[in-house]
Amino acid sequence: MRPVHLEIQTHRANPVGVLRSSFRHEGSIKHENHGRLTGLSLDQLKLIQAAFRGEVIPKDSPQAFQTMGSKEYGASYALLHLAQQLELDRMIYSRREPWVKDCLAMIVGRVVYAGSKLALSNQAKNTALWQLCGVNGGVDVEEHCYLPMDRLLARQKAIQQSLAKKHLHNGQLVLYDITSSYLEGAYTESQIVLFGYNRDGKKAHEQIVLGLLCNAQGCPVGVEVFAGNTQDASTVVAKIQELRRDYGLESVTFVGDRGMITQANARELEKIEGLHTISALTHRQIVELLERQVIQAELFDEKQTIEVIDPERVSRRYCLCRNPQTAARETSTRQRLLDLTQAGLAKIAARKKKAAADRLGAQVGKVLARYKMGKFVDWQIQEGRLQWHWKQEAIAQEKLFDGCYIIITDVPAQQMKSEEVVASYKHLSSVEQAFRTLKTVALEIRPIYHKKDPRIISHVFVCVLAYYLQWHMLQRLQPLFEQDGQGKRRQWTVENVIERLKGIRRQRVRANGVEFDQVTQPDEEQQKILDLLKIKL
Repeated sequence: MRPVHLEIQTHRANPVGVLRSSFRHEGSIKHENHGRLTGLSLDQLKLIQAAFRGEVIPKDSPQAFQTMGSKEYGASYALLHLAQQLELDRMIYSRREPWVKDCLAMIVGRVVYAGSKLALSNQAKNTALWQLCGVNGGVDVEEHCYLPMDRLLARQKAIQQSLAKKHLHNGQLVLYDITSSYLEGAYTESQIVLFGYNRDGKKAHEQIVLGLLCNAQGCPVGVEVFAGNTQDASTVVAKIQELRRDYGLESVTFVGDRGMITQANARELEKIEGLHTISALTHRQIVELLERQVIQAELFDEKQTIEVIDPERVSRRYCLCRNPQTAARETSTRQRLLDLTQAGLAKIAARKKKAAADRLGAQVGKVLARYKMGKFVDWQIQEGRLQWHWKQEAIAQEKLFDGCYIIITDVPAQQMKSEEVVASYKHLSSVEQAFRTLKTVALEIRPIYHKKDPRIISHVFVCVLAYYLQWHMLQRLQPLFEQDGQGKRRQWTVENVIERLKGIRRQRVRANGVEFDQVTQPDEEQQKILDLLKIKL
C-alpha cells in the first residue's frame, strides 16, 4: 500500500486537507486522492499533516503539549447562549449590530462577575466573554460599555413591551413593588438622586426609588427609576395606566404592597374597566376598620382565612389572617422595647436631685422617641420629678393584633376565593426576592458609579435584564436544587453553579510548534448543569 500524506489547500475561503498518495508511473509523478478533510482550522490541519510526516513529538516529551494561556469560558458561553435562546438579543435590537453584543456582554457579565463596567472591561484578560461577543482586540469601557448603555436606554420601552408580550397576558396577576437604593458621593447634576424614605436604613444618604413589575411567577418585565423622594402610592395609578397603554392589557389583577392602594388611588382605579387590585392594609387602616366596627380582634384566626365585606363599599373584601410566627416575633420585639423604655424612664425617675420640667420633659421625650413606645406610657412631671406608669389596656389591645394582617381586594368572590386572594398577595415575595438579588453581591446594583441620570437609569435596566437572565437560569436548574441535600449536605447555590461553570476553560495550546484553542472537557457535574440549561458546548 502506498504511503498517504496530507496536502493543505489554502486558496479556498476555508482551508481544506486532501488525503493523497503519490507514485511514479512511466517516468512521471502521479497522485491519487483518497478523501478530503473540511471544517478544520489551518492550525488543526497542520497538526494532522505533521502526524502524517511522523514529526509529532513523543507524548512523554515536555515540548509535546504546552498550555500557553487559559480563560474562563463555560459560564460566559452558557449564559450568553441562554440569552440568545430567550431571544434577549433580538429584543434589544432586531439587527445584529456590535453594540447589541456589547449589551449582552454587560448583562451576562453582571451575572458572572458583577462589579463595575470598568472592572468588567478589564476582565477581558481573564474571560472569553468579550471574544464570544465579537470583541477580539482590547476592550474600551467608553466604546464597549458606556455608549452601548445609551443605545440600550433608548430601547428600554420597546424591550419592556417585548418582555410584557412574552410574559404578561390578559386576566393574569401583575406584581408590583417599590424599593430604594442609596448612593454615595455628590450627584450635583442629578434630578433623581434625592433624600427620601430609605428602606435600607441609610438615613444620611441620598437615593433613587425603583419600581419593578413582574408576572405571577416573579419574572421581571419592566422597571422604572423614580426620584429618591417618591412615595410608593404615588406611582400606582401611572403604573396601571402603563400596563394598559404600553403593554396592551385590557384586564389585569394588580397586586401591590401594603398601603399602595390609598383612598385617593382607589377612587382613580375604580374608573378603569377590567382592573382588579389586591393589596394589604396598613396598621392605621386596620385601626380605622376597628373603630367603624367592621372587624373585631376575635375574627383573626391562625388556621383559616376569615372574609369580611365592607358595608360601606360592598365590592371590597377583607381577608383576615394571622401568622403565629410573626405574632411571636412582634410580641418579643415589643417586650424588648418596653423593657428598654422602662429602664430609661426608671433611671430618670430615680434621680434624687430635682430638675426643671422642660429639662425632664426633653429627657423623657428622647427615651420615648428612641424606642417608639410613647403610646403605651402615661407620664407627668410634678415638683421636679418624673412620675409614669404603663397603659396596660393599650398594651393588651396591641398584643391582640400581633401577627394579624388584612388583605383587601375587589376581585369578585366567584372569580377568586379568599384563600386564593391571600396566596396571590404572597406572590409579592418573589418581587422582594428580586430586590434582594439586585441589591446584594449577586448582581450588585450598587454602588452606582455613574453620575448622570440617563446612565444611572441605564445601569438599573442592565441589572434588571441580568436578573431576567438569572431568573430563567434558575427555572431550568430547579431539578438540581430540588435534589440538593439539607444542612451540611447542601451543595448548590446560584454562586456555586456559576463557579462550577467557570471551571470550564478555553486554553491556548501549542503542540509541535502549532497553536490552537481547546475547551476543557466538562466533568459530570458541569455536564449536568449544561444539560439542564439546554446548552451544548
